[in-house]
Parts: sequence; C-alpha cells; structure tokens
Amino acid sequence: MLEGWSMNVMPIQKRAKILGLLVEGNSMRAISRIEDCSINTVTKLLIDVGTACADYQDKAMRNLSCKRIQCDEIWAFCYSKEKNVSPEDKGLLGHGDVYTWTAICPDTKLVPSFMVGKRDEEYAQVFIEDLASRLANRVQLTTDGHKPYLKAVEGAFGGNIDYAMLIKHYSNPAEAKQAQKRYSPSQFISADKRRIADNPDFKEVSTSHVERQNLTMRMGMRRFTRLTNGFSKKIEDLEHSVALHFMHYNFGRIHKSLRVTPTMEAGISDHVWSLEEIAALVPEAVAKKRGNYKKTISN
Repeated sequence: MLEGWSMNVMPIQKRAKILGLLVEGNSMRAISRIEDCSINTVTKLLIDVGTACADYQDKAMRNLSCKRIQCDEIWAFCYSKEKNVSPEDKGLLGHGDVYTWTAICPDTKLVPSFMVGKRDEEYAQVFIEDLASRLANRVQLTTDGHKPYLKAVEGAFGGNIDYAMLIKHYSNPAEAKQAQKRYSPSQFISADKRRIADNPDFKEVSTSHVERQNLTMRMGMRRFTRLTNGFSKKIEDLEHSVALHFMHYNFGRIHKSLRVTPTMEAGISDHVWSLEEIAALVPEAVAKKRGNYKKTISN
C-alpha cells in the first residue's frame, strides 16, 4: 500500500515570525510580502491564534488578587467610517464605530478583561460582569464619566466595591480651524473626581494607566491607527487581533516599569512567554492524506 500525505504545514518558527510582525503593528499585506506567503496564510494564522489566545486568557484570568482597577473604551471602526455606513447596515456591530472595552490593574499592569463591541449599556453590562467574575477581592474602580458604567457596576458588584468616576473637561474653542480640531487633541482644562459607591481613596482615583494602555494598543495594532486604510474589514478579525495583542502584552512582553511581564507580576505565569509558545496554543496541524493508492503484485 502506497499512501500520499500533504506536508504543507507551516513550521512553528515561521508562525512565530508572522505573529511577531503582527504584534509589532505591521499590516497583514506587509507581512505577506516580508515573509513571502499569501495573505490568506496570514489571515488563517491570525484567526487560529486569536481564537486560542482568547480561550487561554479566559481560563487563566481567574481569581485575581487585584486591588485597583481602571476601565476605559478605545475607538476604532470596522468596514467603513460611521458616516459612510449604508442605511440597511446602520446599528449593526461590525459596520462603523467599534469600541474595545479594557480594564487594567495599575499595580501589576495586567489587563484581565477586554471586549470588542458597542459603547452602550448592553456591552457595558457584559464587560463589567466579566470583569467582576475574575476578581477575588474587593477593589477600587475608576472609570471615566461614561454613564452606562453606573448601572453596570451596580449590577455586577452591588455594594461590594469602592467606585469613583474621573470626569475630564477639555476646551473646544469656537475659533479653532476644522483641520486643527481634527489632527490635534483638545486642551485639557480640569478633572472632577466623583464618589459613586462606598469609600474610594481619592488619591488613587485615576485613569492614567488605562489611557496609556490605549496608546499601546494604537501603536501595536495596525487596525487602531488613525487616518489609515489598515482598518478591519470584518469584526471577527478585529477581535482576533485584540486577543493576540493582549496575549502578547500580558504573557510575552516585559513591562518597562516592572522588568517582568504583567502575568509574572500577578503570579499567573512564571516566565516570559516566547512567540513560539503563543503559536503553540494552536494544536499542530496534522498532515492530510492526498489519497489511498494500492498496488497489487501478482505472482
């Protein structure tokens, strides 16, 4: 019996190189040119690894001993800008504005929870409930002034939380030119710290760490770059990209201020994950049969 097998299986070192280019902010087509592989290969790898990263972090980020948490939402868009969405697609997730909800522990720099969705009460509730399910202790929470947080936090934590909002005020001068408003941030004027639940320590009320994490996301994912054609065309690809980003950030990237990874600081991992380890979260592909050929020899 002679059997043929397809041996077109990408070596793990090759997969790790592609993942390294992805987490460093390269576009998928640029990666296909650099690594001399098809765009479909890069896309398939992102889907497989992104799914595995999301599943692994969902299981690993449990019973966390965080004491402080900061939350925020970062804007991106999918398929097209909101103003260009067709009437029949208005309101559908994956068409127009998309927000990634993130939570960070300022002490360990760990991102225990993240979610891609809309910026409304429904997604706020799902996100905060997911965050609450991962925490072992009572925490102090700080968010911006986004109103859906109020109901979501009360529903998920009840009275078992110290919660404050940090509401920032920015200038918007009427005489500013449109181009200046588009490309330059508004000038910060002041910030109000408001107690929402129980007894938060006002000295610890801050969103600086989660806002800095937003910058890390924009620098590390081509899909979040402003004024670009590298935006996500499918919401699923954005979700996979976010899952890969946070897997590398939490497990495989040494934080400059900690000199270890966030998961090492939090006691979740005991070493810095390599890109090969992240790639290996996806089981090795099994070579497929090409056919079953039998050769009969007659005496």
